[in-house]
Amino acid sequence: MISVNSINSSSEITFFNFLIILGILLLVAGIGFVGYGIYKKATLKVQNPIATMEVEGYGTIKVELYPEMAPNTVANFIKLANNGYYNGLNFHRTIPDFMIQGGSKNGDGTGAPKLSDLKEIAEDQDKEYCIPGEFIANGYNDNILKHETGVISMARASYGNQSADILKKGYNSAGAQFFIMTADNTSLDGTYAAFGKVIEGMDIVNKIKDVKVVYRESELEENAEAPKDSDGNKIASDRPIEPPVIKSITVETFGVDYGIPTTLDVFDYYSWLMQQYYGYSH
Repeated sequence: MISVNSINSSSEITFFNFLIILGILLLVAGIGFVGYGIYKKATLKVQNPIATMEVEGYGTIKVELYPEMAPNTVANFIKLANNGYYNGLNFHRTIPDFMIQGGSKNGDGTGAPKLSDLKEIAEDQDKEYCIPGEFIANGYNDNILKHETGVISMARASYGNQSADILKKGYNSAGAQFFIMTADNTSLDGTYAAFGKVIEGMDIVNKIKDVKVVYRESELEENAEAPKDSDGNKIASDRPIEPPVIKSITVETFGVDYGIPTTLDVFDYYSWLMQQYYGYSH
């Protein structure tokens, strides 16, 4: 005969075993859930920022920015764009089979952004700034983006055959001006900070590329002088007669804060030349 105590004891053991098994299953499920969450977070690709350029009378250009290639350059572009810096500026230089260039503060290839354009609390708000060049020749090896058709890159100064220190000043002279490639050009790879690529509106870029210009250096007859302005100064080649106007540039960051860019002081090359060759500053 089986006693009541034996039945109760057996039931208790069975229930206890059930609790153990249930606990193990919940633990495994929990670990699996956490593991999946970690895996998903690790493999989830963050959406790159998308810049939208509205060009008056031409249309819309959309550019995907690559912060993994040039994080500081992208941060600077985002800040300036979303603070309205580019609104009303133009494309002041267009060269077929090469690129279109815009973002000049003065509309002629001159002028640098000020710290106040970043709209961050800082000293010397009226001080002009530039940013470090994120490309291989400047010691930044993460940027391997090539200057292919549609790639956007930062314009900068080039100081010719000077010392290594002055050459580096040119490397670190970009501020706000950018250019968009209308053809492949490998000679720029590793020496200019490419930071994105056109994903929509390449037809608009090509329309801008084909605008009429004052003149092209390559089309001047032999020994012919370049056109001059009312003050007698040579007009730069590849200058559109009616420069396309940038109505606005805005950047969608998809909730990611790319921070405040690292900035540098602007190098006054002209004053440096005056000091070097004539002993005085401009």
